[in-house]
Amino acid sequence: MKNFCVELILQNSVTLKVLLLICYQFLCSENFMIKIQNISSTDTFLVRHPVLRAGKPIESCVFDGDNLPSTKHFGLYIKEKLVGVVSIFKNKNTIFNIENQFQIRGMAVLPEFQKKGFGENLVKHCENYVKNVNGTLIWFNARENAVPFYKKLGYNKIGNPFSIADIGIHYLMKKEIG
Repeated sequence: MKNFCVELILQNSVTLKVLLLICYQFLCSENFMIKIQNISSTDTFLVRHPVLRAGKPIESCVFDGDNLPSTKHFGLYIKEKLVGVVSIFKNKNTIFNIENQFQIRGMAVLPEFQKKGFGENLVKHCENYVKNVNGTLIWFNARENAVPFYKKLGYNKIGNPFSIADIGIHYLMKKEIG
């Protein structure tokens, strides 16, 4: 494919050369090599541990409900490397009087891949999954430093900040789906 593109670039007009060069750069970029797929709960530890539980025992990566049939875990791969994870749990928060609620937990992207849109891809993947199973609300406890990221995606803070032991300040956030 690369040789074919290079040969076309050399043989054609300037406009076509520019167009083909842009296409070639896209095909070789990281974004073209992205895939999100179902993974196991233990696969999430490869990203959960260094990002969310650094310095803690690996067992701290196990969340209640990880292995329920209604829980889904998604991994974002770039060129076959797992760089981001998210888990979505069918879980009702009594604060909300809405049926078919889902909770996002363990959202994490390896530091060297952050701020490139991969986290947004994972959240949108969860939103599509929830829509497909007739869910109506996604909620989660967001770390204080992640609130701007989620606000940008249309999630709203609910109530006052609270502390989770050994982790830090969090906010309850939600978004109605559908």
